[in-house]
Amino acid sequence: MDDNFLQSNKSSRVSRRGFIAGTSSIIAAAGLSGVPARARPAAAAAPIAGGAHVPVLVIGTGYGGAVTALRLAEAGVPVHMIEMGMAWDTQGPDGKIFANTTAPDYRSFWLRTRTKQPISNFLGFPLDKDVPRYTGILDAEDFGGILIYQGRGVGGGSLVNGGMAVTPRRENFGEILPSVDAGEMYSTYYPRANTGLGVTDVDPAWWEATDCYQYARVGRKHAQRSGFPFVFVPNVYDWDYMEREAAGTVPESALAGEVLYGNNHGKKSLQQTYLARARATGRVTISPLHRVTSVAPLPAGGYAVGMDQLDTTGGTVAGKTVTADRVFFAAGSAGTSKLLTRLRATGVLPALNGEVGKGWGDNGNVMCGRANHLWDPTGKLQSAMPTAGIDNWAAGGAFAEVAPLPTGIETYASFYLSITRNPHRARFSWNAEASRVDLDWQAGWKQPAIDAAKTIFDRINAKEGTIYRTDLFGAYKIWGDHLTYHPLGGVVLNKATDNHGRLHGYPGLYVMDGSLIPGNASVNPFVTITALAERNIERIIATDL
Repeated sequence: MDDNFLQSNKSSRVSRRGFIAGTSSIIAAAGLSGVPARARPAAAAAPIAGGAHVPVLVIGTGYGGAVTALRLAEAGVPVHMIEMGMAWDTQGPDGKIFANTTAPDYRSFWLRTRTKQPISNFLGFPLDKDVPRYTGILDAEDFGGILIYQGRGVGGGSLVNGGMAVTPRRENFGEILPSVDAGEMYSTYYPRANTGLGVTDVDPAWWEATDCYQYARVGRKHAQRSGFPFVFVPNVYDWDYMEREAAGTVPESALAGEVLYGNNHGKKSLQQTYLARARATGRVTISPLHRVTSVAPLPAGGYAVGMDQLDTTGGTVAGKTVTADRVFFAAGSAGTSKLLTRLRATGVLPALNGEVGKGWGDNGNVMCGRANHLWDPTGKLQSAMPTAGIDNWAAGGAFAEVAPLPTGIETYASFYLSITRNPHRARFSWNAEASRVDLDWQAGWKQPAIDAAKTIFDRINAKEGTIYRTDLFGAYKIWGDHLTYHPLGGVVLNKATDNHGRLHGYPGLYVMDGSLIPGNASVNPFVTITALAERNIERIIATDL
């Protein structure tokens, strides 16, 4: 997940309570509602039936799964997709599908009774609030050493990220996927991914003039005065829609801070791109609110796939077993890694090799804020979709996204999400006593990420005479070093799998998601995940089907 923000200010009066409630980019301090019956999403029209047989079963509907389903369907192969989260196609009591970032409700968090905001404090006030337990859109999965944010629903992480569609610099690609031909990726698969995702660039002239990107222009000024390259980055947002938002002719979406719990209008998530095209083939069906529990080989070939159908409190409605000729794991870095680690350790898939569970990283994520001077206002109105970053990767090992902090009031603050060259890698392992998968990430492993980010922000603060904010992540805490939006690795390409995602030891089992990328992508990773899936499924269709 990339960036996380608040709504624009529509009120001319800001009380002290309103000021607190409207602050930070990933928070919510408004009152929380229960779960009205009329807001409950309708069940899937035809969830997969126990005993069914499908040629291909795809576990997960995020980037890798969506690419897989579309390309297989185009090749004439029927596909059934299993998604643990909801379909997100039903309006809530406010007439919107997704909750606003400033007011989390039952739709916001995955099976939590209290929010777990990336920014937990503002001006000394705690910001987390009680919410009803519900299969909400954002999972904050706590492994002790790190909090992993993941999207839950049809569309996966595309539902909750900031849409920042970054193709890494080619000179960095060897660090990311050393066994993959960079020439093919940059000539074929990155362009294919960007087209499929609907990636476009903001109009520079509009960006220079609009109020909603004043915060980014301040970020540019500070970066350039300290000698750092400032780069524009494409996005999957509909820029025409955002310009109409700014003109007041359509309902606000990015300009209302919608991102962390979904975006109701302008963002082109996978629901509008790959998944829409896959469904249009007539060969792809999706069962939301289903959690896969087992994938076991059958004596005659193919696989028995066990799963639980869930209700919106996370309870099991029914247990099912279906069969599939081929199974594609695309449940995300944490989801796929946990499932395969458990199946290997418990003897369901014992022939998986010892690389399963290894090579997991946080993409070097670390956040910070800076307090600017009064002559550097960042603006009351801030778009929730970021457009630019500070590139110090070559010299300092950090790329810092200039992120919004749209509180609806002037904060004179700049906010950043940094991606850094953090060398630490963790391992998933099966804890038999507790009957769970653990991750051995250590909190102290974030220090290289902090050090890399400091190569940018220490210099900017020295040049500008500014200081770090210390009120966003706890009392007197500068760095948001407890989380990741970009989990990567755990089933690394050409180690746990072959060089195109085939799992060793089990013909017909494949991995197609961010777990293939060993811990770091040097930038926001979803374009690379999409491009790698395009590469892998093209080879699999040509040789395996």
